[in-house]
Amino acid sequence: MLQPLVSDRLKIRVGRSIVKNETDAVAEFYQSVQQPDTAAVIFFCSSRYNLNRLGEELAQRFTCPLIGCTTAGEISSLGYQEGGIVGVSLSSSEVRIHRHTISPLSEFSMSKAQAIASSVRANLSLITEFKKQNLLGFMLIDGLSMLEDSTIASLYNCFQGVSIVGGSSGDDQDFKKTYIYDNGCFISNAAVFTIFETTLPFLTFNTQHFQPTDMKVVITGADPKRRIITEINGEPAGVEYARIIGKREDQLTSSLFSENPLLLRIGGQWHVRSISKINPDGTLTMFSAIEEGLVLTIGKGLDIIKNFIDQVRRLEEKIPKNNIFILCDCIWRKLECESFGKLPEMNDLFKELNIVGFSTYGEQFNSIHVNQTLTGVVIGG
Repeated sequence: MLQPLVSDRLKIRVGRSIVKNETDAVAEFYQSVQQPDTAAVIFFCSSRYNLNRLGEELAQRFTCPLIGCTTAGEISSLGYQEGGIVGVSLSSSEVRIHRHTISPLSEFSMSKAQAIASSVRANLSLITEFKKQNLLGFMLIDGLSMLEDSTIASLYNCFQGVSIVGGSSGDDQDFKKTYIYDNGCFISNAAVFTIFETTLPFLTFNTQHFQPTDMKVVITGADPKRRIITEINGEPAGVEYARIIGKREDQLTSSLFSENPLLLRIGGQWHVRSISKINPDGTLTMFSAIEEGLVLTIGKGLDIIKNFIDQVRRLEEKIPKNNIFILCDCIWRKLECESFGKLPEMNDLFKELNIVGFSTYGEQFNSIHVNQTLTGVVIGG
């Protein structure tokens, strides 16, 4: 059990469990986060649980709104973990929750996004109109839906520039089926979008540690619906990508993809477009939207540890120490830390913060879906 965080304006309890039995795991988790007048509990759990049983146990224990999903690994102030559950409860008279399940996600549209915005607007209670400084959007979405790009763009458009952060759910790197929690059930082809209406100070952020090289690629063949690149520079995608980074096609691995991502420049900033896998036919499956004609750049990583420290320092300059960090951290970042022996160092940094989060299959920040990025929010008390 982690220590509760209490201030005059915000009470936080952060908890975790790595128990494998669903009943015992939920009981331990509930005991660590339960507190009076809980506005909401945000949680992240392994897909290795029996999710039917886990959902039933969560619904029986908690009466407050629950916001959660399955993961590719969990994060707490004790560091990265696998096969468990982590979360945080928030209690404050300065927080109101507007939670909306989007299901089926494949039928989501701009008109449905507008309906969510209209519902939130009609039910505001701490403020009277959409004000960016008092509204925070948080989205958890099916990480294998391939619908993150269109979903986040529609929501951001309808919420008039309100900051939105989020993550794509995982399934412990099986890449078969990912889930969102909804009223005692774990469902796919879904998202949960929550607006936090609050007068507390908060900041959203995103950071990635890659810089562009002089190696450019042109996507000359693609299947956008399946996020597959068939050709790069007029050549078979896998062969050409491998050649550009100095490897053979049969040498391509997850580690090489994480170390040599594709970068896209949007609005003056570089964003990562990660490769998920190479397919038997030599095509490349992406974690993000792709289309023919895009000009991308191979990225090379800077120090991921320094990048994280610098980001935390910038946030702590603006938000007091009494806070909670909620993180959506790409699984490729964890794999990179493992590959370069930096996982213990990153875990030590997590121990210095009140932090919960999960390893994702993708991240959302405002209007865009990105990869190999750390997105999140820090909330002050």
